[in-house]
Amino acid sequence: MSVRMPPADAAVLARRDRIVATLRAIVPGEGVIAGEREMRPFESDALTAYRQLPMVVVLPETTQQVSEVLAYCHAEGIKVVPRGAGTSLSGGALPLEDGVLLGMAKFSRIREIDFENRIAVVEPGVTNLAVSNAVASEGFYYAPDPSSQIACTIGGNVAENSGGVHCLKYGMTTNNLLGCEIVLMNGEVLRIGGKHLDAAGYDLLGLITGSEGLLGVVTEVTVRLLKKPETARAVLVGFPSSEAAGECVSAIIAAGIIPGGMEMMDRPAIHAVEEFVHAGYPLDVEALLIVELDGPAAEVDHLIERVESIARDCGSTTCRVSQSETERLLFWAGRKAAFPAVGRISPDYLCMDGTIPRAKLPEVLAAMKAMSEKFGLRVANVFHAGDGNLHPLILYDANVPGELDRAESFGADILKLCVAVGGVLTGEHGVGVEKRDLMPEMFSEIDLAAQQRVKCAFDEKGLLNPGKVFPVLHRCAELGRMHISGGKVPFPDIPRF
Repeated sequence: MSVRMPPADAAVLARRDRIVATLRAIVPGEGVIAGEREMRPFESDALTAYRQLPMVVVLPETTQQVSEVLAYCHAEGIKVVPRGAGTSLSGGALPLEDGVLLGMAKFSRIREIDFENRIAVVEPGVTNLAVSNAVASEGFYYAPDPSSQIACTIGGNVAENSGGVHCLKYGMTTNNLLGCEIVLMNGEVLRIGGKHLDAAGYDLLGLITGSEGLLGVVTEVTVRLLKKPETARAVLVGFPSSEAAGECVSAIIAAGIIPGGMEMMDRPAIHAVEEFVHAGYPLDVEALLIVELDGPAAEVDHLIERVESIARDCGSTTCRVSQSETERLLFWAGRKAAFPAVGRISPDYLCMDGTIPRAKLPEVLAAMKAMSEKFGLRVANVFHAGDGNLHPLILYDANVPGELDRAESFGADILKLCVAVGGVLTGEHGVGVEKRDLMPEMFSEIDLAAQQRVKCAFDEKGLLNPGKVFPVLHRCAELGRMHISGGKVPFPDIPRF
């Protein structure tokens, strides 16, 4: 559904004209987009159920330009929403009608590759996959690999602390990050970490990673490079039920085996993927595990035998081991194409993102099956099974009255269940606007106030990406007395279509 820009009075339009003119002076040429039609591609991120045109879009090319834009907006009290590639699934880059959308796509250079120290220095607009491609010739790669790695950018990975299919063994973004250059809301440029293994003082790098654009704008990132393992082989294991597959996941980890990746799909996802990619997935199973073992060849062969034995004990019905690198990559191509594949069987879907203890997988899968019947909506499940990160895809049709509401209620119940069994609201997609009103399910008022004090230390006016993460906005000056006097200001409603 398309939405026109709301009418504005003369004073508002005059102010907007002044803002646009000033931004064009800071970022000349084609760096400022102010026309309604031209801004339309920026109205949402990958959570397309929520849309809002920004006041203006600015596309800086240098750290100096970012600094000047933020300093100007800070002085004038103008809200700013940072945006990378727009692949966020939680509405983290949703614009504000009275705010500047700061697009970082032009920061697309790899500044340095240092193989001796096993690091790369890149700009935030460099895509995740581009880093691995740039170092592949020397036998290196960048470990975090979200399914959207062909499009998602390193800056967005830092904002959401993205993971991917290999995060079980090699960690999330935060485990593969050594340094950042960030610009604060007042225009100050701050360098955290660097090429060295660790930095003195507070772990500000850990604080920035996963902060969802609320604390600063990343303009440079130093990432850790890893040597490709000597051998990597993947095993496809089919099961008669999702519960049996979930039990196998727990059994593999309990046996002391840490796979390079361990992913799970249920029957609807398997069929959608196979029709789309033709990866050779078995179609007569209810659940499928992809287990990758990597390392020295002898170790990999031994671990594959152990995984096959554990799978048989858990009731597996099929087992197939990749016999070539091409076949291994084909197994993973199917998994990485799961989201677009499911898009072929449903007009719309919500991709959820919660994390649970691995041992709770069978319980949560059974509960989601009951929820599917309760809400009358199908669900296709794709999991980073090794670390308990669930990605249920709730299928719906936005053209059917009430289906989006039911889908959102279904998703909220899944996330509440994740917290109830000892998990968390998000694994790698972030909170954004999608989960912000569920934050009290996991955090007390005291917890949220402590987090907001950190936000205020970086952005005392609350201008950077407001409306995200926190269910209610507390003025920074009131945080110290909020438990006595309240002092809450509700966020505005988010436009949904």
